[in-house]
Amino acid sequence: MATSTVTASTTTHDKSIRGHATFGTRVLAGILGGIGGGLIFGMLMAMMGMLPTIASMVGSDSPIIGFLIHMMMSIGIGLGLTVLFGNSLLTSYPRGLLFGIGYGIIWWVLGPLMAMPMIFGMAPFSFDATTLPSLMGHMIFGAILGTVAVKVLARHSKAA
Repeated sequence: MATSTVTASTTTHDKSIRGHATFGTRVLAGILGGIGGGLIFGMLMAMMGMLPTIASMVGSDSPIIGFLIHMMMSIGIGLGLTVLFGNSLLTSYPRGLLFGIGYGIIWWVLGPLMAMPMIFGMAPFSFDATTLPSLMGHMIFGAILGTVAVKVLARHSKAA
């Protein structure tokens, strides 16, 4: 009897994570996950002196402006993951971690390897001393985004 109670409880908990998050919950998960990942990645970028480069996209060299731009992008990228895929991919912590890291790698390719070089008139897919640290930062961002998002989705989702 105790075994079936534990199984039923576990099944109910699993269902609360899988496929039942409202749009508002997925938005909240993206915002909070983007902020969490963005803060940690932003600190790494500050230590590497990269924030003025981000600021230069809007004609500034201020690290504060660079950090604000970075945080806006982090939230937007977080929303992309959770709004589009929160109910299908972010159904457990291991999946959140895995898909978050993969999502971070995708954004590493789209951002630093493609968009940023084109913005600055350079060839895409250029590799320099910042390329691998940037990859690691994007992977860390994605890992935090994915795990925070799963936590929010699990906490605020409705059981079937």
